[in-house]
This record gives sequence, C-alpha cells and structure tokens, in this order.
Amino acid sequence: MALAGKRILLIIGGGIAAYKALELIRDFRKRGASVRAILTKAGAEFVTPLSVASLTGDRCYTELFSLIDEAEMGHIELSRDADLLVVAPATADLLAKMAHGLANDLASTALLATDKRVLVAPAMNVRMWTHAATQRNISSLKNDGIAFVGPDEGEMACGEFGPGRMAEPMAIADAAARMLGAEGPLSGRRILVTSGPTHEPIDPVRYIANRSSGKQGHAIAAAAARLGAEVTLISGPVSIPNPPGVKTIRVETARDMMQAVQNALPADCAIFCAAVADWRVANEGGQKFKKEAGGLPPLSLTENPDILATLSHMSDNRPELVIGFAAETEKVIAHAQAKLARKGCDWIVANDVSHEGGVMGGDMNTVHLVTKAGVEDWPKMGKDAVAEKLVARIAETLKGRWV
Repeated sequence: MALAGKRILLIIGGGIAAYKALELIRDFRKRGASVRAILTKAGAEFVTPLSVASLTGDRCYTELFSLIDEAEMGHIELSRDADLLVVAPATADLLAKMAHGLANDLASTALLATDKRVLVAPAMNVRMWTHAATQRNISSLKNDGIAFVGPDEGEMACGEFGPGRMAEPMAIADAAARMLGAEGPLSGRRILVTSGPTHEPIDPVRYIANRSSGKQGHAIAAAAARLGAEVTLISGPVSIPNPPGVKTIRVETARDMMQAVQNALPADCAIFCAAVADWRVANEGGQKFKKEAGGLPPLSLTENPDILATLSHMSDNRPELVIGFAAETEKVIAHAQAKLARKGCDWIVANDVSHEGGVMGGDMNTVHLVTKAGVEDWPKMGKDAVAEKLVARIAETLKGRWV
C-alpha cells in the first residue's frame, strides 16, 4: 500500500466541503496510513466528532484547552508525531491564520507548532478565493514551503461557478503520497497517455470533432501516477481538470497530438485513449465559409496521421507496451481484433460507444481487453475503476518484462 506506515494529521476546517474529509480519511487508511484528526469548531457544524473518530479509529481532537488531550497527546506532540499535516478543507480563515502565524485554537496552534510538511486543500467561495487578501496569504504560504492541491473549478454550493471547489479526496491523497515519497509498482516507469477528442478546423469558426469527454483517459493518467509512474498526458480539448501529479500537454488537432506524442518519447508504456479524428479538411478556410443559397461549402477531406499505428511500428523508441482503444458501435470484439492486427499494438481496450450505452461523456464503461492471447470481458464499472484495473495490469506486465 502506497502510504503504509505513514502517519497523517488531518485538520478539518469549517466549510461544506468538510463532508469530503470523511472520504479522505477512508482513502488514507485504505492506502495504509494511520490518521489522527483535528476538527475545528466551524468544521463541527458540518461533520460530527463521532463520525471522524469512527473513521480514524482514534479520538477526534477538538479543544486546545483540554485537560485530557493535553495530558495524553498535547498539541505540540500531536503535530510533531505526524509525518504530514493535511488541511482539508482549508478555509480562507485557516489560510489567513497560517499566513500570519495566529494560534488561537487547536488547529492553528498545531500548524504553528509543527516541524513537518503541510499540505492544504483550499475550499471557499470563488470571490473569497480571488480576493486580494486571500491571494496575498497564498503567496506568503507558498514562500513558506506550504504545498497546495487544488482548488478545482466548478459549481459551488452557493450556486456560483469558478475556482474554489476543494480538490477531490483521491487527488488530495495522491498529493500526500507524492509528498511522502511513497513508491508504487510503477515507480521509475514513464507512461504516456492520450485523452479526449481532437478538433479539426474547417474554418476559423467551425471544426470537426467527436463526443469524447476525456474522462477515461484522464482517469488512466491519474491511476498511473498514483502507482508511482512519471506520467505525460496529451489531451485534446476537454472541459475536465488536469489530473494531479501528471504533466499535461493540451493540444487541438491530430497533427498537434502526433507531434506532442513524439516529443514525449521515450516511454515504457503508451496508452492511446484519445478519440483522434480520422480525417481533417484539406482545404481549410482562412475566412469563415459563408452560407450561400442552394450551395454547400467545397469541403475536401484528407487522412490524419495514424498515431497508434505509427508508434506501434517504430523501430527506435517504441514503448515496451503499446495500448490502443477501440470505440465501436457494432461487432465490438471482431473490430477490435482486426484493429489489433492492423495497427501492430500489443493490447486493444474495446468498448461499445453506442448512444444508448451512455459511455461518451458518462462515468461508466464496459470494456473488453483484447490481446493476442485472447479476450477478457470486464464487467460494467466506473471509469475510475476501469483505469485502476488497467493500470494494475500494466504494472504487472511491465514488472515481468523488467526482471
């Protein structure tokens, strides 16, 4: 387990995102860490000490002037006993206290008394996040060596939209694992992942594209990073955030993606999850094509570079393991087997993307792992679970080739 034997002190601030701290505790313990938690007075408005204690398996610490806690585990010892302090959610108030060295409750006192590294996951209204005072505090904390994860951008509990959402528990746990130098089965390996669609311009206004959301490719990149790999993600235009701990390169067209892939080599494994457009417009308009009565724009299509086939047939710099994806609407297995032979890759991950399945843009997937040895039918599961299972198989395969 990636955090086996590590001790984490979790400080839960007062915000609606405090409920996610309960899932974060589960994630830390699942990875082998022991967790103690300090719950602020404001945090207790959102989650209870009993809930926190039940999940940590330890007392939930709440009071600075507690005769029992100070006798058994004083605030100084509490902060120094940990390998890492994690503040989630880190409210604007907590960030301000940290930046100015205030210590008027157990959480802020523990943060001031620690000699260990600190990771904060901010969570607040977008206007509070962008306020000049908060930004000054963030700059000061970063200069002091405090590490940040997030915030994400999206819809707030208050109904506003923008930066300020707390990073997801898995992303926070990933960041903690990286800070603690936790090694995984892919440590020392370089993984290349492509994700999302490509946009092929027709003119300065219009383009050819597809419905790929990038969720599966991004999940694979994140899963590989969690197992210790050095991951480069080359993503077409998507609306989802970059995965934490991953070098992300944003591209637009198939030709851009091809160039970025070649620049990212060498790699031990390349996973081509992107839905790359097969064709582009040969006569791309320099100006917007105007709609003429009774006429169609004179479009002529030409083939895009075949990224999967090119990498699979490279004589130099070919990754040890090349994996393609086959998004099909019929004869899924047959078409995937034909693609495996035609492209020259090692594996094909095939799925049915028919409209009724809801795979494109959805959170669930049903895939088939197609190799020269045969076909494995995986049950329907979340895209994160597909990513975890695929990356675990990759780690197992690369380990066998390394020894």
